[in-house]
Amino acid sequence: MLVGNVHFVAGRTNLFEKVFDLLRQEGVEPQGNPDVYIRQFGNFGIDEARELSTKAAMRAVGGGRRYFVITVDAMTLEAQNALLKTLEDPPGDAVFIFIHPVPQTLLPTVRSRAQIMHLGVNAEASDVNAEQFLKAAPAKRLDMLKPLLEKGDDDKRDMGEILGFLGALEREVQKGMNGKEKEKGERLHAVYRARRYIGDRGALVKPLLEQVALLL
Repeated sequence: MLVGNVHFVAGRTNLFEKVFDLLRQEGVEPQGNPDVYIRQFGNFGIDEARELSTKAAMRAVGGGRRYFVITVDAMTLEAQNALLKTLEDPPGDAVFIFIHPVPQTLLPTVRSRAQIMHLGVNAEASDVNAEQFLKAAPAKRLDMLKPLLEKGDDDKRDMGEILGFLGALEREVQKGMNGKEKEKGERLHAVYRARRYIGDRGALVKPLLEQVALLL
């Protein structure tokens, strides 16, 4: 059930059908509906945020509510800040549903304005097992990162999987190292730093992940 105007669903493009089912439960048919805006982005930046805010200010074609279903692999800090005004005071007829690999990596000010939803899919599934990664020696960790650093046919890395891995890694660090709070804090800082900057345009993904491998 959708509560409020802003929603973040933990997951990736494989959740489109589940989100469409949610809309149908609300009495909205998403397919071929001019008032349902569906888009997929690898890296959602400030230009995309501004475009979305502009579209949100337009009236619905059918006179009812408008639904914006947006799936992103990563959302830059600039984009999140640019969206804040729209998210904290959305037009009354606009409903935003963002599908994001790891919503907890977003700014607290963004998360606090949204309903966070989990639809039964492991959004943090990754080719790299976070628990095994932490137990491995630094040299082995660098080798384990290779699947994440490979580029697809479009010459782009899978940022959704990278963010999912970092989210799982953070959980594993949080679970362990009881009584070693200083060391745990240093490890978490390394993960936070990578997570914060890795989605930005032009981010040096390989050095950021390698730094995590060497510092944990």
